[in-house]
Amino acid sequence: MVETLPRQTIVDVLEERLREDIFAGRLPAGSYLPPEREFANSYGVTRTTLKHAFSRLAQSGLLETRHGVGTRVRDYAGLGGADLLPALVRHSPKWLSEVFEVRRSIGALIASRAADKATSSQLDELRSLLIGVREAEGADAVQLADVEVHRALARATGNRVYVLLTNTLFNAYLPVRSVLAGPFTDAQVAFDRLAQVVDAVVSADAQRAHAAADAYLTATERVMLDDLKRLAKSRDSEAAK
Repeated sequence: MVETLPRQTIVDVLEERLREDIFAGRLPAGSYLPPEREFANSYGVTRTTLKHAFSRLAQSGLLETRHGVGTRVRDYAGLGGADLLPALVRHSPKWLSEVFEVRRSIGALIASRAADKATSSQLDELRSLLIGVREAEGADAVQLADVEVHRALARATGNRVYVLLTNTLFNAYLPVRSVLAGPFTDAQVAFDRLAQVVDAVVSADAQRAHAAADAYLTATERVMLDDLKRLAKSRDSEAAK
């Protein structure tokens, strides 16, 4: 079966270009954009295309348009939501260290809450999903199986906000997971590492679950960030040639 790749429209391309210009500071927060006709001409697009791109960026919290006043770049760093994280990580991998810091603190809390709140059926699900990590083939499959265990841990807290937070953090870095595969190249090692967390949750030991999750998240974060640094160094070296 041949996979159909998504095709970018002119609106898609312009939206991405404007988003990058905002994140890079070429369109500073608080600044008003030029009149639509002038601005559209500067990008070589129609005003209709520009309006569609503006509408998307307004929905994501990057622009705001006031009738009779104009379109202004919003202070996304001060007022934006976590839904911007995937785009920010694509713009600059430096955001990953901050994403992982939150991942670590939230993940440890989720594990301890799961140890207190998980039902028997949720514990059965955790055991089953953990086995899926060991049986997965290839780093990508192992990483995705690992992710499902963490989603199940969040569900086991009984708090839907933890589920949303977990999904938000995964959405931030899963699109670039191919360069963060270090902790998942060996399925048995990944299983053994994560089993410490699941065992503590199954034992209903909240304190141990918190410590195990913190240790797990710290270890995997260190490997992923080291991989990212090596990749950046390699790219810099190639660019210098």
